[in-house]
Amino acid sequence: MTGDLFKAEQSGWRPLADRMRPRNLAEVSGQQHLLAEGKPLARMLSGETLHSAIFWGPPGVGKTTLARLISDVSGAEFIGLSAVMAGVKDIRAAVEQAGSGMRPNGATVLFLDEVHRFNKSQQDAFLPWVEDGTLIFVGATTENPSFALNNALLSRAQTYVLKSLQSEDLLQLLRRALTDSERGLGELSVAASDAALLKIAKAADGDGRRALNLLELGADLAIAANETAPELNDAVLAESLTDTLRRFDRGGDVFYDQISALHKAVRGSDPDASLYWFARMIDGGCDPLYISRRVIRMASEDIGNADPRAMQIALDAWESVERLGQPEGELMLAQAIVFMACAAKSNAVYMAWKEALSDARRLGSLDVPNHLRSAPTKLMKEQGYGAGYRYAHDESDAFAVGESYFPEGMTPRHYYQPVNRGLEIQISEKLTRLRELNRQAVPRKPETDS
Repeated sequence: MTGDLFKAEQSGWRPLADRMRPRNLAEVSGQQHLLAEGKPLARMLSGETLHSAIFWGPPGVGKTTLARLISDVSGAEFIGLSAVMAGVKDIRAAVEQAGSGMRPNGATVLFLDEVHRFNKSQQDAFLPWVEDGTLIFVGATTENPSFALNNALLSRAQTYVLKSLQSEDLLQLLRRALTDSERGLGELSVAASDAALLKIAKAADGDGRRALNLLELGADLAIAANETAPELNDAVLAESLTDTLRRFDRGGDVFYDQISALHKAVRGSDPDASLYWFARMIDGGCDPLYISRRVIRMASEDIGNADPRAMQIALDAWESVERLGQPEGELMLAQAIVFMACAAKSNAVYMAWKEALSDARRLGSLDVPNHLRSAPTKLMKEQGYGAGYRYAHDESDAFAVGESYFPEGMTPRHYYQPVNRGLEIQISEKLTRLRELNRQAVPRKPETDS
């Protein structure tokens, strides 16, 4: 008996991707970083061990297949559920089925697809039976388990990270589907060159299920075009490979990984890599206004006063995207990204801000010194507010030598340390000169704030 997830197997028609699901470890494509001899997952798939596991990876890389193989090689009962439709009631039913001893070894593999869709309380529901071994739990997720699953479940299961399938892995799948007369397209005798299969593999974007679905669609179109000698030619491929958006999940791991790569490429002064990651995100459907906001952040965090033009260019690009929309606004955003990547870099303001914020939180509510306070009323003047304040514009070079603007009892700090790049070279020279004037005018105060 199996769960709802696999009822489709009992129907008359099954898609090619399901028919071609690997029946043994030798038929599995990719994931050699997990399946090499001696690896924990390889040992489990050879029947040597059995433990609960989380399979984390993009769609179509073999998560469900590996779960089924674990059950097959161990002789365990397999119960497959999808968290999209299942609930606590289904988990309890699985526990009852597991306790019925349907298999000689008594083991039951509970496979829960899309496990991240279970909330934390639902995840807690089957922990006792995972803990005592009633269930060997195998969960599949496309979301980062660190965020999507609770710690109690993670501590009871080994997490395995599955990777996107490479072109060679996908070509292996496609060739097997073309030649397998029992489960594949062998009986249809559809001709396909290596070049045609490579186009399908690239369009599948690392997804084995998608590759086989595209092959099946192409075969149907080829047969419709020429029943006697169907071929996956350019015309057929042009019609079948129309849906070619790359993987992008708008809020999941892929989204944050790509924006991180874009930001780091800009910070690393690589305009070409920056443009690539920008193109990947736009191609995947990312909102350009989100990227615009991140570009403004880059202008401040990574360029700062080394080239203040970056902030204005970033703001102009954002406004252009808002006014023009897509695709016209994308060019302005690309221009801003290239400028950011090529601009002089400084995180001096960013680091200074973090240090100042740390002091503000660490030192508490230090009073504003009287000479820095505003005195708009007679009473406030009588209290000494503003007394002794030196108006900088009345001083030589508009600088009040020796004046202190920190709270009393706090050692003056030099948070801002300009770098030796861009405009900050000149800023550094000025600050060095002013600070030297202050050192000559006022003895250094002992630290009293630590």
